[in-house]
Parts: sequence; structure tokens; C-alpha cells
Amino acid sequence: MIGDVTTATLPRIPPRVAARAATAATAVVGGLCLAASVPPWGWWPLAFVGVALWDRLLAGAGPGARFLRSWLLAVAWFGPSMLWMAGLTVVGYPVAIVAFAAYVGVAGVLVPGDDPRPWVRWLALPGALALAEVARWTVPFEGVPLATTAMSQADAPLGQFARVGASLGVVLLVGVGGVALSAAARRRWRATAVAVGLVLVAVVLASVAPSGRSVGSIEVALVQGGGPQGTRAEDTDPREVFERHLAASERVVTPVDLVVWPENVVDVEGPVGTNQEGRELSALARDLDTSLVVGVTEGIDSDTFVNAALVYLPDGTQAGRYEKAHRVPFGEYVPLRGFIEAVAGDGAGLPPRDAKGGTDPPVLDTPVGRMGVAISWEVFFADRTRAAALDGGEVLLNPTNGSSYWLTQVQTQQIASSRLRAIETGRWVLQAAPTGFSAVIDEDGRLLARTGVSEQAVIQRPVTRRGGETIATRFGPWPALVVALGLVAAAWVVNRRRPAAPPRAPS
Repeated sequence: MIGDVTTATLPRIPPRVAARAATAATAVVGGLCLAASVPPWGWWPLAFVGVALWDRLLAGAGPGARFLRSWLLAVAWFGPSMLWMAGLTVVGYPVAIVAFAAYVGVAGVLVPGDDPRPWVRWLALPGALALAEVARWTVPFEGVPLATTAMSQADAPLGQFARVGASLGVVLLVGVGGVALSAAARRRWRATAVAVGLVLVAVVLASVAPSGRSVGSIEVALVQGGGPQGTRAEDTDPREVFERHLAASERVVTPVDLVVWPENVVDVEGPVGTNQEGRELSALARDLDTSLVVGVTEGIDSDTFVNAALVYLPDGTQAGRYEKAHRVPFGEYVPLRGFIEAVAGDGAGLPPRDAKGGTDPPVLDTPVGRMGVAISWEVFFADRTRAAALDGGEVLLNPTNGSSYWLTQVQTQQIASSRLRAIETGRWVLQAAPTGFSAVIDEDGRLLARTGVSEQAVIQRPVTRRGGETIATRFGPWPALVVALGLVAAAWVVNRRRPAAPPRAPS
């Protein structure tokens, strides 16, 4: 008896319903583990738990079930870890989550889960995970490489493998680690030993792989003007932002070789040199007797503008410039603008003008060395920092502006991404933001200094200029991509050659 009700009168849950509920719960828990492994939470071991649970979802399932289970896991992964997107577009956020989750759904189909030999599934799973990630990093609109499994390992031992296999290689290792955990749970010790051995070999290889060389040292100051977080450009007086950075620059201690201001804290119409702000920047460079790199947006006409990083020399003259190539979709430009505006209407909050994409190499020459530049969003894309290192960039500058985001998810994930870029290229990364986070990261991805949100601050310290190449700089993500494709293809070749089921005994 339970109270006045006998157990015989309690409703019974059909076994099929209970099984489906358990499967859905496993998918949600696996996705939440992957979400919790990335910043701002950063509990990196949970990435392996998430992949291991994904593997259990695929075991014995047909193609349709593998897609749906993988898709649900990805919704639980991206939903919380990409919540920042809801602050930009309430409608676009769920659409993006559903669409990006489909990439993981397709990856689940690529794993032959219905093969009775689990090692065949384990062979394909790391490759399928890597293919899903590289697709999400690339399409549509040049991709959205946030909340990635590589990012989850930026502060972990596996993150160091980025100097060998780039970030995609780190994703492969996360998949191998998840396989090791799943195999151990099934007491398949041989498979566990192989997977753990591969991870250990990769960690050792990363520790001895070339990471470039030191070519000198410079004194650098990163200027953060401060101010409220979560404000949009249309609601902010650009002159006020500019003056905050002028005031913060008074904290710079001379002599200093290089001063870096954040992205687009100078917002003008027409060339900056024809505006009052340009004259004030020239005076600042002369007063500090330094090279000044500053983020500028210049209005071209009613439809376009340019987002650039400019160099002012110690004599106050303007020298080189780099214009941002990777633009933020729906933030700095609207893809398919005519169609989107017709569907979304006037209240969609779309940017009124489109940023013109740059085409020049991502470097700036200064009297104290050649600087690589990745403006804000670009630091999430390894191709920009790799190009900068290959073109002689000795320090990577990341002038950025995350002040419009309503959470610190993007900022913390950007720090993680900058750490991966540092490891990949063997270069220091200097991140300057108007309201945080500004940071200094060395060539091993160690976070040496970071400001808080909204504070007015200057980070000033010696920074090492570096040359040379890493394996990742030389070859990029292509070896890891070939391995990922090879693992999936090999698994399916083996799957098609599986032995026939034994004949049934006569009844």
C-alpha cells in the first residue's frame, strides 16, 4: 500500500516510452556536459563525458535514430553555451541552435552505430565529431566557431596539441578521450588502452614540438577605457567612448614601445585623419613617444563602413592600416539583406550599414616590429592568425569590442580562443577591449594578465616578439581534416565487410 492506493492501481509506463525517455535524458545530459566544458564554466573533463554519452546513444541505433539523438544532444550543448546570441536576435537564436545541431545530427549518421563490433563505431566517432565542428566553423556565412570542443581544452593538457594539429586536432583528441571513457565503461580494456595511449602520445608530441623562437622584447600597454557592459553603438555617444580611452591612456607609463587601443572605439564619418579624433590620436602618439595601434570605424557612405586597425607613429603620422576581413553576420553586415529585411521587417534591429570586408594581409608594420592583427571576431578563425604568423607577424594583436553583449560568454570564449591561437602560432596574443576582457597571453597559451568587466585599466608589461613556425602554422588544419575523413571512411569500409550473422538454430 502507498497511502490509500495499492501499487496495482498505479499507472504503468509502457517500456517503449520509458526507454525513449531514458534515451532523451541521456542526450540532454551529454549535451549539457559538453556545454559545461566550454567557458565561462570551463569544466574541461566533462567534454569526454559528453562524447562518451554520445557514443552510448549511437550504439545499436539506425540512421534516423542516430540523427535525432545526436541532434537533441547538440541542442542541449549549444542552447546554454550560445545563449549570448539571444541578446542579438531573439528569433535568430533558436533558428541557429536548431541548424547547428543538425551538423552534429549528420555526424551521428556518419558513425556506423548498427555494427555489432563497438570498435568500428569508436573508429569513426572522433572523425565524425571533427567533421561536425569544422562544418560549423565554416558555413553558413563563414561559420560561427564558438562553444567548440577545442575551446574547452584551452586550459587543459590537450590544448597544447594545437601547436601540432591546430584546433581541429584538439577536437579529434577530445573524441578519442571520449572513446576511451566509453570503452572503459564497457570494460573493453584493449580499446581503452589504445585510446588512452593515443592521447598520451599526442600530449608528449605537443611538449616537444617546435613552438617558434624569441626574437626580442618590447614594452606594451593595452588600454581599456571602461564603461557599462551590454550597451549598443546606437545607444552610446561615440565621443564619450573615445574620451574614456584618452583618460585611460594617461595611466600609461613611459617609455613604452607600443600602445594598443580596442576595436572601433574611434567612430567617425570619412577618413579619421580628417576628423578631430585623428588629430588627437596623433598628439597622443607624440606625447607618449610611441607607436599607437587604434581601432577605427570609418563611415564610407549611407550603406557601408570599414572596420580597421591603424598605426600612428611616434612622430604623430599615420602609417599602416589593416581592414577587418571576417565580419560578424547580422552584427556588421546582413547576408541576403534584401530578403532578410523583407521577411524580418523594420523592427528586426538589423545593422543599417554593411562593413566592407578587407583583403590585405593581417599584419601591421611598426618601428618595433611587425604585428599580426586579428580584429575581434577574427580571432575565432585560425586562418587569420596563421596568415599573420606566416607573413612575419611577431606578436598577435586582437583589438576587440564585446561591450554590446549582455553576458560575458563571448568574452570568456574569446579568451579561450586567443589561447588556442597563441599555442597554434607560437606567438603572444594581446587582447584589448573597451569594457573587458583585455588580456595578455604567452606563446604557450598561459593567461598572464586579464582585466575585469567595465573597469578602466591599463595592462602594461614586457612582451616577447617571436618568429619561426609551429607544425600547425606550416600545415594548418589539413592533416587533422584528412585524419578525420580517413577514420570515418575506414569505419564504413570495415562495416561493409562485417561477417554475416550466424544462422539460426532450427526450432
